Amino acid sequence: MIKRSIEFGNVNGVTFANGKVSLNKVSMNVYCFVVDGLLIDTGPRSLAKQLTPFLLESDYEQVIITHHHEDHTGCASIIEQHRSIPIFINKMSVEECEKHAHYPLYRKLFWGKRKPFHAVSLDSTVTSRTGTWDVIETPGHAEDHVVLLNRSSGQLFTGDLFVQPKTKLILRNESIPTIIRSIEKVLTYDFDEMYCCHAGFVSNGRKMLERKREYLLDLQHQVLRLFSDGQNPQQIHDELFKRKYPITKLSFGEWDSMHMVTSILSEMAVKK
Repeated sequence: MIKRSIEFGNVNGVTFANGKVSLNKVSMNVYCFVVDGLLIDTGPRSLAKQLTPFLLESDYEQVIITHHHEDHTGCASIIEQHRSIPIFINKMSVEECEKHAHYPLYRKLFWGKRKPFHAVSLDSTVTSRTGTWDVIETPGHAEDHVVLLNRSSGQLFTGDLFVQPKTKLILRNESIPTIIRSIEKVLTYDFDEMYCCHAGFVSNGRKMLERKREYLLDLQHQVLRLFSDGQNPQQIHDELFKRKYPITKLSFGEWDSMHMVTSILSEMAVKK
């Protein structure tokens, strides 16, 4: 049985909705944020009933989507239907948003079926009511991924760049080396508060993002060392990742620790 729940709150002037979907032993959650007239991400279609009052009654006049994944874009069509406001996303995903989304069944069970909507290309900055936000391209989790930084307030909205300091498994198309570069890029900016679309508010944001960078750099070093010692990808995986996660089986391997190993080795092969 699929269970759905939602929580609303406010931290440091940022209003949020946090939706959770559970199936068997797997639980996933996702946040939408409203700050200074901006809605950041729209949440999944599977939580439309719970999210619609928040999306239609909250005080904002622009929507910024951090990337095209269905748990971030799923309710965009509801906003488009009821509110005449622009919905912005990375330019590489504008056309894709106008089409029906195609993704595996297990993701549809969790997040629902994202309907088409019309989006506008993001520029390098976004102007809100009282500030200007840098739109920083941060691929790795998704090619079109961006984070938003208000230099004046020090608020950083990271989409799915952070999630947690010690990542244990990733999607098949993700790249650990690319994520490392994106994190290092963001760390060149000044910020304090961090708002993650899966972890929520992170007070010591810079420290936590630095911790994730160090963890991934260490993981990359270990993978390359073991490979140079003659171990194959499966042996490396089995040595570094002992725990098995239910989402790996449920997703038929789309989520797997093995992808962390292979993405690191793939980049090494390209560089040769």
